[in-house]
Amino acid sequence: MMSITKTILVVDDEQDVLIYLSTLFEDNGFDTVTAKDGIEALKVAKANLPDLITLDITMPEQSGIKTYRSLKNDEKLMHIPVIIITAIGDPIKSVMNEFAAFPEPEAFINKPVNRQVLIEVAQKLLA
Repeated sequence: MMSITKTILVVDDEQDVLIYLSTLFEDNGFDTVTAKDGIEALKVAKANLPDLITLDITMPEQSGIKTYRSLKNDEKLMHIPVIIITAIGDPIKSVMNEFAAFPEPEAFINKPVNRQVLIEVAQKLLA
């Protein structure tokens, strides 16, 4: 039985983080597409309809929170699970709580990223 490779959109403004996460996912059997900010993320998501999105919160141009809201407002994209990756940690959860109208992200992962945890969460969300 052929399994179809799942695609993950990695969104981060730091080039080294993009490369690191993309390589990590690809080494674990996923395809990846990347975006360096929230505006690009929405374009790439619409063009590729990824199976999962990892989203950095602190980015220039458009914050991850604003990007997340845009994703969840888009009928074509709203069903895609989102992993929030952030160095901010727990305070972000209280920030997200301000968006009661929006479903909570499927997962939060703190930077520096624990590779094993990230892959396990991704595999679980894509199972």
